[in-house]
Formats: sequence, C-alpha cells, structure tokens
Amino acid sequence: MAAAEAGEPGARAPAGYRRSAGTARGQARRAQLLDSVVDDLAMNGLVDFSLRRAARAAGTTHKVLLYYFDGVDDLLTQAVLQLRERRITRSLEAAMQAPGAQTLAARVRGVWAALASEESRALDQAIGLTMYDPARYARLGATASERYVPELMSICPPWWPDQRKLEVAEMIMAALRGFIVEWLTSGNTAGVEAGFAALARALDREEAGGSSV
Repeated sequence: MAAAEAGEPGARAPAGYRRSAGTARGQARRAQLLDSVVDDLAMNGLVDFSLRRAARAAGTTHKVLLYYFDGVDDLLTQAVLQLRERRITRSLEAAMQAPGAQTLAARVRGVWAALASEESRALDQAIGLTMYDPARYARLGATASERYVPELMSICPPWWPDQRKLEVAEMIMAALRGFIVEWLTSGNTAGVEAGFAALARALDREEAGGSSV
C-alpha cells in the first residue's frame, strides 16, 4: 500500500542533519510541507504513497522532506493524524448543524455525513495499514479510538453519566466504522442506510431511557 522510498521503509536523514528544522522558521516550513502532503492524501489516498510522490505534492524534493521528517513512516503518520483532525473538526461541526440536532440520532447522522467523504478513503486505508503491519503503524489505529471516542461522548446528552456516554460512544464508533467499510468496499449505500436507520432507533431508545445507567 504505502511505499517507502529514497531507499527502504526505514529511510531516515543522517544524525545531525536537521540543524535548523527546530527553529521557528523551520517549524513553519515543516507545517507548510505537511499541509501539502495532507491535501494530497485527502485527494489521492494512500496507495503508492512515497517520499517522491509527497515531494511532488509539496513542490519540493524527497531530500527536503527527509530534512523535516524522520523518514517516510514519520511523514505518513503525521499526515494521517493531521487529516484525521480535519475530519474530526468537520464531523463535530456537522453534528451541531444537522437538521433536528436536538437529538443524539440526528447529531450522529451529521457526523456520518462528514465521515462519508472522499478523504475517508485515505483515513480508512490507514486503519488497514495498522492491521497489515502493526509493528510500523500501530499508532494510527490506537490514536483513532483515543481521538474519536471523547468527541462522540461530547455529543451525548450532557446529563448522562460518563460511563453511559462511553458505552454509547463506543457503540456509535463501531457502527460507523462498519458502515464506512461497507460503503468503501461494496458501495452498498442502501444497506448502509438501512443499518443507520437501525442505529438511529437504538439511539432514540437509549436517549428516551433518561439518565439511568
């Protein structure tokens, strides 16, 4: 899937090479480069990702990328994490702006609308990487749950106990992940919509249950 080059998967810059990368100017340049790579991932996904492809997207060379990043794995990980933050921000905005957003089910439908975008392809390919090569990409999978669950808890009714929010957030995350896999791999939008209708009914029943755990 993702290919390391300028050598091998572990290609890294020589020790002591990054003399100015940690300065304010260096950090600004690094952020600029990363933004360009993130845009490329959102548009083109992870298949055939490499330092040279990233360099073309950023309008630079792979040697410059090795100056600012600790190899292709570091660059890919940083880009995926930043792309994920973009999607989380958009998802929460969509949840609060969804029609009928006073109900949890409506807020989750707003989240789903934001998740079911083309950039989801890159992010969910990244989850695939964690299963294909966990030694290299375990961080991508672990941080997904760490980031999404608290955000999903935040759209649960505020009067619910934290444990209940956690349980429902985990259920929502598992369901939405399944819908995304189904949507990306089969294109079965009717099946996904049927599954979402069942999820919405379950959330309506959960919300109608009051504040009891």
